[in-house]
Amino acid sequence: MKIIHHPDSATLVSYAAGSLDEAFATLVASHIASCDACRAELHKIESVGGALLETVDAAPMSPSTLERTLSLLDTAEPDAAKDKPDEPTALRKATPNVPSPLARLLKGGLDDIAWKTVAPGVAKHALPVSKAARSTLTLLRIAPGMKVPDHGHGGSELTLVLKGSYSDVTGAYHHGDVQDVDESVEHQPIVGDDGYCICLIASERPAQFKSRLGRLLQPLTGM
Repeated sequence: MKIIHHPDSATLVSYAAGSLDEAFATLVASHIASCDACRAELHKIESVGGALLETVDAAPMSPSTLERTLSLLDTAEPDAAKDKPDEPTALRKATPNVPSPLARLLKGGLDDIAWKTVAPGVAKHALPVSKAARSTLTLLRIAPGMKVPDHGHGGSELTLVLKGSYSDVTGAYHHGDVQDVDESVEHQPIVGDDGYCICLIASERPAQFKSRLGRLLQPLTGM
């Protein structure tokens, strides 16, 4: 199935600049490993960034730098990625459903994970990040048809679908898709009927559940 949901342009610019926190960078790298469109977009960002560096002084960047960079992306050559080394071939040789950047943190495939059941039909597996990281990286597995309690976010959160699917008010997400949300988004994801949904989640803050039940279960689920 074609990937239709991607990290937004600001997230890709931050990734290219090396300013994403560790968990977010791992998730974006995992998405890029299987997404031709984002690899091409990343190459354009790097090309534009290099051109900007050649024309600016050593003075601090103005607040409009990001906005100008994003506007330049629309005029960059769309096929510039053709000149980039063919690293995606090697990246695609990871364990099925597990892109290379994520596989480095696992001892095997998704079926080999030591899942911790945190609620009926819900299991999680915390992935290691350095002590300097300001975000968490978690694998979440939810049974078909289940609804995640309605919630908002205390900060940025990225979700990468590794297996199965889910949907919410923003659309349907399948293998390879990324949902890029912040404090402005409130939703209630519902897992599809095509099997367990396994997602990789990078988050700055815990979810903010709207219902009393969600808040009561939060210490148990760690979500």
